[in-house]
Amino acid sequence: MPPTLASLVHHSALKLTVRAGEDHLDVPVRWAHVSELADPVPYMEGGELLLITALKLDADDPEAMSRYVKRLVGAGVVGLGFAVGVNYDDVPKALVDAAREEGLPLLEVPRRTPFLAISKAVSAAIAADQYRAVTAGFAAQRELTKQALTDGPEGLLAALAGQVDGWAALYDASGAVVAAAPEWAGRRAARLTADVERLRERPAPASSVVGGPSGEDRVELHSLGTGRRPRAALAVGTAAALGTAERYAVHSAIALLTLTTERSRSLHAAEQRIGAAVLRMLLAGEPDHARAVAGDLYGDLLDAPFRLILAESASASAARAHADGHARSAPTAPAAAVLAAAGMNGDPLSGLAEIVESAAARSGEAVLVVPEGERLVVLAADGGAAVAACQEYALAVQAARAATLEQAAADEDELVVGLSAPAGPIAAAAAYKQAEQALSVARRRGRSLVEHEELAAGSVLPLLADDAVRAFADGLLRALREHDATGRGDLVASLRAWLSRHGQWDAAAADLGVHRHTLRYRMRRVEEILGRSLDDPDVRMELWLALKATAAAGE
Repeated sequence: MPPTLASLVHHSALKLTVRAGEDHLDVPVRWAHVSELADPVPYMEGGELLLITALKLDADDPEAMSRYVKRLVGAGVVGLGFAVGVNYDDVPKALVDAAREEGLPLLEVPRRTPFLAISKAVSAAIAADQYRAVTAGFAAQRELTKQALTDGPEGLLAALAGQVDGWAALYDASGAVVAAAPEWAGRRAARLTADVERLRERPAPASSVVGGPSGEDRVELHSLGTGRRPRAALAVGTAAALGTAERYAVHSAIALLTLTTERSRSLHAAEQRIGAAVLRMLLAGEPDHARAVAGDLYGDLLDAPFRLILAESASASAARAHADGHARSAPTAPAAAVLAAAGMNGDPLSGLAEIVESAAARSGEAVLVVPEGERLVVLAADGGAAVAACQEYALAVQAARAATLEQAAADEDELVVGLSAPAGPIAAAAAYKQAEQALSVARRRGRSLVEHEELAAGSVLPLLADDAVRAFADGLLRALREHDATGRGDLVASLRAWLSRHGQWDAAAADLGVHRHTLRYRMRRVEEILGRSLDDPDVRMELWLALKATAAAGE
């Protein structure tokens, strides 16, 4: 249980005395916060025990204390701790009366008890509660796994219902209830068929929260499966919102049921579904839970540095090409030969998955491959055979196309791959973003593969070779160029010299071969023509990037 005001009052080392609100001490405390502001409400989130000495309060004024306490209650503050012997020898009567009127617990803090001791007590209790929740969550995961292996979905649902102190039900692809626990829950679950059907219309993974048929419980619905249309669904009914331990149990049940409800598929397909669940947990910031669910299936892959790879299919590239108004050519002969050699039948995404998995199998590596519609997500050991095979294959496809296309760079590649930097389980979400960024750059540059490390180590100048950036630069500098075209000065060159010298007048004037007063006059003209101040660092940055963009374009 989280710390409450009652647990703090009973803490022998704190010596707290209740002066008001005795009937509300069972309220959980989210944090202990010290504030001497006359109005601390803007900085409250709710659930705090506010600690004060009334340094800036007229605590003897009944009206002022009534307004103060009402605002605290309205902000969700659960208790007020008042230190005596600092600014007041005793808790002022006006404050006591106001707290009693609003039902706000008021705790007297003796002078020998520092506020820090109270904050530490609250923090320690919160940490202990979180540790208990996580420990209970892992114990629940082990129990659910055991039941799933011995008794199948029925045993798993029974264990889950016990873990959440509620009920659980499993629906098949048609929305019918196939199992429920306890036994009476089958009737309850059957009345949620319409809600399950609405959930199944959404791509997996999806979830929703609905009220019970009579409003007597709270039901969470979760889709099961990794395809676009979920193959099953799980319902979990409880009297209140799930806590941390219960949430772990539900996540474990989702992962396990994803496997047990599709045993008719091949082992490879089952491993892909587990991989999807593990990946979701990693991306959700739950590496320990991902390891627990993965077990020995992926060896030490989740503990060693890995790369996250995002690959996009040819059909996705074709869709974008069509949207841009470009026709997409058929694969050239060399490219088709590469695809055929991989046994892909013209599908580079399937071929990449096969090549990566084969390379990993030959080297004894673990690899996680998860299809995501027109994308493929691969999690492979950094420096391993799977990553090398992915790189070689993508580059081979690009080389094959470039060897036969006169304008290969302008055509759509058969495969677009983005590769993250090495990462660990905690940074999985960041690695996914890196892979997405690399994939986007590869697509824009007409390349088959881009590594994120290549972007981080490169220059920003290639990023300026973009039509939108050049259009922005042309628009920003057009008025200055028109001025220079009249022969009344060289404002663009002067601006470039001044910016390159970081606004140093003498150095920039020397570069131009003019007097610094002449340069000052030109910069004033730049400001007048643009209507913007060169004292603004954002303006200087935009002008410098515009100059760089036009220079990169040879203008």
